Amino acid sequence: MSSTTTGKNSRDRTEKAVVRALLDRQGSTYLDQAGIRLRNTPGPLYQALVLAVLLSARIKADIAVAAARALFEAGMRTARAMAKASWQQRVDALGEGGYRRYDERTATMLGDGADLLLERYGGDLRKLRERDDPRDALQEIPGLGPTGADIFLRAVQTVWPEFAPYVDKKALDGAKRLGLPASPEHLASLVSKRELARFTDGLVHAALDKPLADDVLAEAKPA
Repeated sequence: MSSTTTGKNSRDRTEKAVVRALLDRQGSTYLDQAGIRLRNTPGPLYQALVLAVLLSARIKADIAVAAARALFEAGMRTARAMAKASWQQRVDALGEGGYRRYDERTATMLGDGADLLLERYGGDLRKLRERDDPRDALQEIPGLGPTGADIFLRAVQTVWPEFAPYVDKKALDGAKRLGLPASPEHLASLVSKRELARFTDGLVHAALDKPLADDVLAEAKPA
């Protein structure tokens, strides 16, 4: 066996060990944690959008997830329900989830975004998917800039497969920190399609949390 082949096999084993250690740490996706059962139907897609708006702010992911759960538990699971809720009801739900720093502004953005979705798409994001550039169309929604659009498309790539593999800049930052390749296609080849969203969430987690990335690398290191 040539030294080139030996080196490649060693890299492959290392990459797979890192990916497995990361997936073990990232036991579920952010959608799972928020109680969203993703399907290509209006309700779950809208809930994924709400979570993307909340995760876009400079706030810890676990707080954004808790706030999303509070909104959904208060009945705001569709664009119509969000628009029907009062501004104060949205503020109260966000506060219950611990999203207090941005609660008032976010409550306004969620209401305005729900109104826009109802007006343009009848509250159904599958119609936005039909636009020439869905990523740009997402950024027309209040509270959803480039980062939020990336978060949403990363989350829904399993049901909108034309976007897969969706490995955005933040996920690539995590891959770099873990010594993994910078190619979205190569990264996607390291996991099954079913694991791709959890894997990319884990890469983002590694980008945001250096101690976690260090733990993953230590766990993946051969004994």
